[in-house]
Amino acid sequence: MQMLNRLSIKKVFAASVVAILACLASAEAREEKHAVPGVYSDRIVFGQSAALSGPANELGKGMQVGILSAFKEVNDRGGVNGRRLELLSLDDAYEPEAAITNTQQLIGEGIFALIGAVGTTSQSSVPVAEAHDVPYIAPMAGAEYLRDSARRTVINLRASYYQETEEMIERLTSDLGINRIAIIYQDDSFGHAGLQGVLLALERRGLSATGTGLFPPNSVAVKTALIDLRATKPEAIIIIGPYKPTATFIKWAHYLGMNSIFMTLSFISSNALANELGDQGSGVLVTQVVPFPTGNTVPASASYRAALKAYDPAAKPGFISFEGYLAGRLAIYVVDHCGKQVDRRCIDTVLRTGENIDLDGFTLLYGKNDNQGSDRVFLTIIGPDGQYTPLTSLTSSTILNDIVRKQKKLR
Repeated sequence: MQMLNRLSIKKVFAASVVAILACLASAEAREEKHAVPGVYSDRIVFGQSAALSGPANELGKGMQVGILSAFKEVNDRGGVNGRRLELLSLDDAYEPEAAITNTQQLIGEGIFALIGAVGTTSQSSVPVAEAHDVPYIAPMAGAEYLRDSARRTVINLRASYYQETEEMIERLTSDLGINRIAIIYQDDSFGHAGLQGVLLALERRGLSATGTGLFPPNSVAVKTALIDLRATKPEAIIIIGPYKPTATFIKWAHYLGMNSIFMTLSFISSNALANELGDQGSGVLVTQVVPFPTGNTVPASASYRAALKAYDPAAKPGFISFEGYLAGRLAIYVVDHCGKQVDRRCIDTVLRTGENIDLDGFTLLYGKNDNQGSDRVFLTIIGPDGQYTPLTSLTSSTILNDIVRKQKKLR
């Protein structure tokens, strides 16, 4: 009986020790989680709400793959100051309401920062992030509201839509002497931002659009706008919208025998546009906000290709995943320069120094009242083989010069 009592006491004591240790571990984990959300002794967790399905899924998936490629690259080297970087992604299907719900969920689950959002959903999710003082890093969007200096939590990587449209109008007017420029845009905040950028660029040159047309979001209903714009006899048409309606518009324009030059923004998902156009894509111009992904003008291109191949050997290099990779590299830079004591406040301290940040030759510069790192815009054109080629000037393109000559004959 005495032996049984001793055994019982030992069991109770052992169970108590286990329970106490479990409570201590749980308390430690809670303390670590709540001290700096998303920052643990062995890892840092970022969150992403992006279009992984729906009409903009190529954009969301591209950003996700690029970020994960950058994270794998650094994790394979031991992480950042001993911590692995992880990405928790949720699909918002390019729907603002879903983006709000996802952002709330990610913040509730304790991510360190948000990264790699896509397009107009940022207009819905940024206020949620701001309300919780959560950093909003490298959204794939060029809208001006994200570049408001008052938005301290937003860190933009890419050039703005205004800068892209300014480059478009500058090249069309200066290189080719084109003044008759029309616009078709998607009827949402992305389309309106692009439209405003084009109109302002034209106005700075004493010009106005020969015509404007619009089409509904998540739609390829572009025929009415096409007929209206065709009547204005534009020399160039700037298209602000996703790749499917853009490709549909261009195909119908070719079918109707139009000799306009077609130009669109980086948000298009370049690879998807070229695939959708097929043999109808020759001569279509696309502005980009990152260097040529298969080129060698900056070492970052080679680093990106190696990281992408290591992450997914079957993945095809492209502008969107390259932007995602650079977004991941920016996150890595921030965490690395924060040191061992990583917190959200150190992001401002690290970035807003007024000094260049060199991501393998892709340079970023932030300032006290400047939350956009890059101002670079790059020109590309789809060739007869369906592949993109970089351009430094529109005058160097035989395809475009042929179109301009045809336009002059028809005048």
